[in-house]
Amino acid sequence: MDSQVWIIIAIGFGALFALWLIFYFIPVGLWFKALVSGVRISLLQLVFMRWRKVPPPIIVNNLIAATKAGLKLNRDALEAHYLAGGRVKSVVNALISADKANMNLDFQVATAIDLAGRDVLEAVQMSRFMLALSADMRALTTDLTRPPAR
Repeated sequence: MDSQVWIIIAIGFGALFALWLIFYFIPVGLWFKALVSGVRISLLQLVFMRWRKVPPPIIVNNLIAATKAGLKLNRDALEAHYLAGGRVKSVVNALISADKANMNLDFQVATAIDLAGRDVLEAVQMSRFMLALSADMRALTTDLTRPPAR
């Protein structure tokens, strides 16, 4: 009887370890989060990401952010940018910021800026500042050229 208890305990620990291993390689929670957020990605793609040494949360969370902001980004392009040494979160945030400021910034340009070593989000914010400054300057010069009211 005593040896049977130990066998059952060993099988239980083995099953828990196998379950942990399955949930490590197949991030079901992340898949469900993406599904609920409107990002279409399969469990198999998440497993392949992990095998390619791409952290699935980085790609999926940024895909969710882009989708919620109204942008259409490609999962493969985000993975390629990560594998090239790029900062995916910075690029996605810059694309969202540029889109909200009605600036034309496409993914290829943003990733090129990022891979060149520049902070693409800072570049977008500086461009937004310059656009606001030029609009203020136009308004100021328009006010100065008007004749004074009597």
